[in-house]
Amino acid sequence: MATTAASTDSRAALPSVDRVLRSEAGAKLVAAHGRALALDAVREVLAELRTERAAASEAGVAADAAARLAELTAPSQKPVFNLTGVVLHTNLGRAPMPPEAAAAAAAAMQSATNLEFDLDSGKRGDRDAHVESWICRLTGAEAATVVNNNAAAVLLVLNTFALRKEVPVSRGELIEIGGAFRMPEIMARAGCRLVEVGTTNRTHLKDYAGAISKKTGMLMKVHPSNYAIAGFTKTVGDAELARLAHEHGLPYAVDLGSGQLVDLAQYGLPHEPTPAEAIAAGADLVTFSGDKLLGGPQCGIVVGKAALMAKLDRNPLKRALRLDKGRLAALEAVLKLYADPERLAERLPTLRLLIREQGEIRAAAERLRPAMTHAVGAGFAVTVAECASQIGSGSLPVDRLASACLAIRAKAKGGGSVERLAAALRALPKPVVGRIEDGALKLDLRCLEDEAGFRANLDGFSLS
Repeated sequence: MATTAASTDSRAALPSVDRVLRSEAGAKLVAAHGRALALDAVREVLAELRTERAAASEAGVAADAAARLAELTAPSQKPVFNLTGVVLHTNLGRAPMPPEAAAAAAAAMQSATNLEFDLDSGKRGDRDAHVESWICRLTGAEAATVVNNNAAAVLLVLNTFALRKEVPVSRGELIEIGGAFRMPEIMARAGCRLVEVGTTNRTHLKDYAGAISKKTGMLMKVHPSNYAIAGFTKTVGDAELARLAHEHGLPYAVDLGSGQLVDLAQYGLPHEPTPAEAIAAGADLVTFSGDKLLGGPQCGIVVGKAALMAKLDRNPLKRALRLDKGRLAALEAVLKLYADPERLAERLPTLRLLIREQGEIRAAAERLRPAMTHAVGAGFAVTVAECASQIGSGSLPVDRLASACLAIRAKAKGGGSVERLAAALRALPKPVVGRIEDGALKLDLRCLEDEAGFRANLDGFSLS
């Protein structure tokens, strides 16, 4: 509080609300935040001063009110340095957006657009048209649609083709995704009945065949993108399941979960099934995410046969799950990057970060170690160490990426704790988020590309 010494008569020693707002400092407050917020803040400051029996000038009250309003009106969602070692961190927003996508979204959000307007005919258009041709080009599908996330895509497919019907799914594929959302629960909300087939580790074609009845609505395979079952295992391939489904006049759907539009093996990463592979194997419908390995905005994408996609579009749920113009613009920009595969790794942040070499990351750690040592002070030791990054968001869950980190440890008992240090780094103007492991605060630098910004962010850092 910008106050003077305590007063025995706080009412006499404090200016009125009106006097504060009519002062030069008060006028600036109103101009910056509007009268309603300024009025509330000034009243709150004066109420506290009366309780404390303290005195203050108009300028002092206005200064305290300005500090309150700066905190109140600051964006709650802040850019952070993701040094957790998880590239696609669900809690930190998953895929970082390429500049082209961010610019496209901003441009669309700031103006009226032809979102659902056909400029040639002057009649109503289809919002999916802005991305459908690109998705089909990249997957080989006949048609495509987009909704607000992959869980919604699965919900829409199940509700459209299996409402009040049964859907056989392998016991080994009854996945749980983030936030305790489970495939059986999504199926129940979609209005269909799950029929479990096979066992956790082994499911055969005969298990699916034995579960098909007049009540069956479709066959479905769920890619276990956020876990892996190893050892004595057996799964049924897409081609076999597609043939079985078609023999019984049923659609065959594949949920890829994370999803990717290129073969990651060409970049030295483990192979992840692609929508194009599922379509080529005979899948009628394929669902996958846009904001994970694909590297775009949050969305769920459905590709498949044109006749089936037309049924999806007629489902009333589609309107409830559709994308806004900003995300559609961002997705279109990201899809266009995939049309230039030679430069994709350079231009798509998610892929660029995933394939970053350990030597490059370690060199960055060596460059930043002196600045971090100076920032944390004498109570901590900062070393450069090898570590393993994760891809994250249920993508390639057992695979790790060789990386390097700044490992910060307390030198002696009472010299400071890594928990306290981690909290202080999260309180910086641009919060720094790492992970505590083996008694050290580890800052994995795989996702750090702005070294100059990181250094500047440490200026004036203090644990006191």
